[in-house]
Amino acid sequence: MHIVLPTASGEFENYTLKGDPIGGAPAGSTFNRIAYSAAHVVADPLRSGELNQPAALDWARTIEYRRYLIGQGLGIAEAMDTAQRGMGLTWDTALELIERTMQETRDMAGARIASGCGTDHLPAQSATSCGDVIRAYATQLEAIQRTGSRVILMASRALTRVARSRDDYLRVYGEVLAMCDKPVILHWLGDMFDPELKGYWGSDNLDEAADACLTVITENAGKIDGIKISLLDDAREIAFRRRLPEGVRMYTGDDFNYPSLIKGDAEGYSHALLGIFDAIAPAASQALAALAAGDLARYERVFAPTVALSRHIFRMPTQYYKTGVVFLAYLNGFQPHFFMLGGHHGARPPVYLADVFRLADKAGLLRNPDLAVQRMRLVMQTLGL
Repeated sequence: MHIVLPTASGEFENYTLKGDPIGGAPAGSTFNRIAYSAAHVVADPLRSGELNQPAALDWARTIEYRRYLIGQGLGIAEAMDTAQRGMGLTWDTALELIERTMQETRDMAGARIASGCGTDHLPAQSATSCGDVIRAYATQLEAIQRTGSRVILMASRALTRVARSRDDYLRVYGEVLAMCDKPVILHWLGDMFDPELKGYWGSDNLDEAADACLTVITENAGKIDGIKISLLDDAREIAFRRRLPEGVRMYTGDDFNYPSLIKGDAEGYSHALLGIFDAIAPAASQALAALAAGDLARYERVFAPTVALSRHIFRMPTQYYKTGVVFLAYLNGFQPHFFMLGGHHGARPPVYLADVFRLADKAGLLRNPDLAVQRMRLVMQTLGL
C-alpha cells in the first residue's frame, strides 16, 4: 500500500506502508505499574464558535474514547492539558467532562479516574494575592471531590504570577492540600508545555525548584499519593524520584523517555501519567503487560518504535502536541473529523502531520491502514497537497 506524502525537504515521496497494526494486551492482563492516559477531547465542529466562546464537545465520542482507553487497561487522567485545559477547554466544560466521565464509566470494573484541579477559572492577570489562588483551588477541589474522582493538583498560572518566593508556594500548597479528602497527585508541568509556568516553585533554577517541591511533599506526605513530573529530563526525574518520601509515587510525565523510566532500575521506577498513552494505547497496554510478566525483551520491543513517534508529536513548541494526538485519533477512526477546540488543528504544518502518519505506521499504530490512508489523503487535499 502506498501514499504520496510531503517531506521536510519540500518535495514528495511515495511512502510504502508497513501496514501491520499492533493489538492491545489480552483481556484480563494485569500491570505492575499504575498507568494513566491523559485523554484528549473530541470537539463538535457544528456547534463550535469563536475563540472566546464556550467549548463545544462531541460528548458521545469523547466518552467513548475514554471507555476505549479503560478497555486497554489504562486509567484516565481527566481534564488535563491533553484535553486542551487552558487552551480551549474552560473550567465549566472541564467540570462537566469530569462529571460525565465519572458517571459513564461506573459500569467498568476497576476504572481509575483522576481529574485535573487547577485555578484556570481565575485569569492569571486578575489574581492579586496567594489568597486568591487558594480560593480558586478550593472552588475546583470541592467540585471535583463531589464527583468521587481522584484529584490531580495542577500547576497554577495565577500562582506563578502572584508568588514572590518559594514560601508562597509552600503556603498555598499547604493550605490546599489540607482541604483534600484523599491523597492527590501533584503535577509539575515544565514551561516547555506551558510557557506561563516558567519559574514554578519560586525559581528558574530547576535544582532550587526541585528542593521547594520536595519540601511541599515532605511536609504534606500524608496528603500526597504521588507527583507527575513533566520536564522531559529523565536524569532529573530519577534524581527526584530517589528523594521522595516512602509511600509517595513518581508518575512520569516524560513523553521522551517513558520506557526506561517506567522499567526503572535497582533503586526504583516510575508509574505513568502520560499524554502519549492517548495516542499509543495498544502499545502501552502490550508493553505494560509484558513488563508485569517479566518479559523485558518484549516490553522494550513493543515500546521502542513508539518513542520516535512520541518525540515527534511532542517536539517544540511542545504545547501544540495535542494536534498530533488528535490527528492520530482521526486517522484511526475514533472521530469523523480533524477539528479541534480553538483552531488547534491548524497548529502544526502538513509535514508534521505526514510524519505522524509515517511514524505511527512504523510503530503498528494505524489500526486500519486503509482508512488511515484514505483520511490522510483527504487532509492533504484540503491543504492543496
